[in-house]
Amino acid sequence: MAAGAIAVMRMQEREVVDDFRAVGATSPATARGFEEIGLFSENALNRLRERAVIREAEPGRYYLDEEVWSAVRRQRQRMALVMLLVVLGVAVVFALRVVNR
Repeated sequence: MAAGAIAVMRMQEREVVDDFRAVGATSPATARGFEEIGLFSENALNRLRERAVIREAEPGRYYLDEEVWSAVRRQRQRMALVMLLVVLGVAVVFALRVVNR
């Protein structure tokens, strides 16, 4: 259940990023207002703003910081890999205990 919710959140974030890219709002000079971008997912937008992926160039005008977005994605990929390794490690330990009984 939680994995599904996380997947939906990530999909919504990617849609927000795609919306910024579609209108070319990828630098302070090309920043746009939310109404120009046509955003629908307020939660995803807020999460991206908290992580500085979406930045305010001037009052009411925002842009996508591609470098920060790439860094956030790399961090998430590393975290997913760590979680996978932990799960695999627990599975190996469990399997060894069962075999050695």
